[in-house]
Amino acid sequence: MNKYLENAELRDFYGYKYYVFEFKGHTAHVILPHEQKKNYWMWRAEFLDCGFDWVDMDMLKRGYALTYYSICDMYGCPEAVELMDGFYRLMTEEFGFAEKTIFFGFSRGGLYSANFALKYPERCAALYLDAPVLDIKSWPGGLGTGLGAEREWAECLEWYRLDRSTVLAWRGNPAERADELAAFGVPAAIVVGDSDRDVPHRENAELMVAAYEKAGAPLLYIVKPGCDHHPHSIEDPTPVSEFLEKWAEALNG
Repeated sequence: MNKYLENAELRDFYGYKYYVFEFKGHTAHVILPHEQKKNYWMWRAEFLDCGFDWVDMDMLKRGYALTYYSICDMYGCPEAVELMDGFYRLMTEEFGFAEKTIFFGFSRGGLYSANFALKYPERCAALYLDAPVLDIKSWPGGLGTGLGAEREWAECLEWYRLDRSTVLAWRGNPAERADELAAFGVPAAIVVGDSDRDVPHRENAELMVAAYEKAGAPLLYIVKPGCDHHPHSIEDPTPVSEFLEKWAEALNG
């Protein structure tokens, strides 16, 4: 056991050992399966233990560790990606986890996951993007067909050092860089509701899907008819879990 786990607070996560500790000013969470499959792991970018965790639980049963680094309300900005780099190094160097992780990007977690993958594609075994935010103008900006969120929009602009004028010409969103991610070939499982009013899929996930289909990159795309932003995920996690496991094993060896 490494020094972080020795000094961590031990909790219970539905019967799994759940360690919580501080790392570089933020709270780190590591949940271990009963028997870890090799050194495989997944990383929830946001919203650990907030429900809709059917895939998380299924992957834990399959032997994948579940991690979370609490850097909330940073909207996947460059500073967030830098913090994530430190956590990644901790997991791989101190914990001995695999070089390639599986990212879970739910809602705004899509920004964290995709931006990290764009900077470090070699560290990603796969992406699971669920009703993902991939364009800040869409959410929290609400500059398209979505509802928007005023408080979060102000926070987001501050983190990205943009304002309501400069953001219109900015082209740093994952949705606008989807062709780059597809070219890297990072496998992606994408789940959306076709009636999402908060994060409209046509302004977010659809752009990544189109880029992946054009590039022939590994893709699983599931559309839930009549579903709004919630509920996330799918109650039968098998299709997503099998896709993620396939690529985690193939790319990690």
